[in-house]
Amino acid sequence: MNSSSFSSSVLSDISIRSAVMAEHLSQSELDYPFKLLEYFNGFRVSKVIFSACELGVFDLLLKSQEPLSAQHVAQELGTSVDGIERLLDALVGIEILEVETTDGTAFYSSTDVANLYLAKGSTKSLHDMIIYQSQTIYPLWNNMVDAVRDGKNQNEKTFGLPPEDIFQAIYRSEEEMLKFMGLMNSSWVLDGHDIVTAFNLSCFQTIVDLGGCTGALAREIAETYPSSSVTVFDLPQVVETAQKHFCEENDAVVFQSGEQKKKLQVVKKHYCTLLDG
Repeated sequence: MNSSSFSSSVLSDISIRSAVMAEHLSQSELDYPFKLLEYFNGFRVSKVIFSACELGVFDLLLKSQEPLSAQHVAQELGTSVDGIERLLDALVGIEILEVETTDGTAFYSSTDVANLYLAKGSTKSLHDMIIYQSQTIYPLWNNMVDAVRDGKNQNEKTFGLPPEDIFQAIYRSEEEMLKFMGLMNSSWVLDGHDIVTAFNLSCFQTIVDLGGCTGALAREIAETYPSSSVTVFDLPQVVETAQKHFCEENDAVVFQSGEQKKKLQVVKKHYCTLLDG
């Protein structure tokens, strides 16, 4: 058999095997739609985690340093015993909490993943991201059918806000601004280091993070490239809130505020600086 015939035979065999495997998987899903059911019920898993974060379950378990009963958790958080027990059991089911039974009573504790990412006190906490997802993103997605029909964002239907200016909706109050800034802070705490090390920025003496929000990404830049001067440029109300709620001791990042027109001037000025190194 020559090489061409051998290659054709191999490719034919692979095609046959792939077709058989695809048919098997398809037949399996036709017999019982495992994946579809997983997709259908995905929102339930999200709401379990969202609800636990909003109620403070993970903060309480981290603070306690020992397993707690549902009755104890309910008393501390001001919930019904039955409701919190169902929630805790659901969290055990998705392997976010652990449970042990003593004398017929279940005692719950957090996994390392929950302590690291779901409790407020952790340096890698995603708590603020989850709160924003629960209270802002989730309600918006509930109106997805209308978004597809209208081709517009659903701020007006969901929150009674004009759909034209998204940031007007995001920054409509200090409370809402803090939620969004918490989301951004969590995102950069999680992914910031990978972003700033994807390219070598050490040749740049001046780095400006336009729309830098809380300064979380800028701090990653400053830590990774200590010889660079790092500035966060954002709207005045954002900078004021960032300095009030998100500043760190001995912060290596400088905050500068300004409006959109000035932001474009800053881009033009520092773009040349970056090109010159």
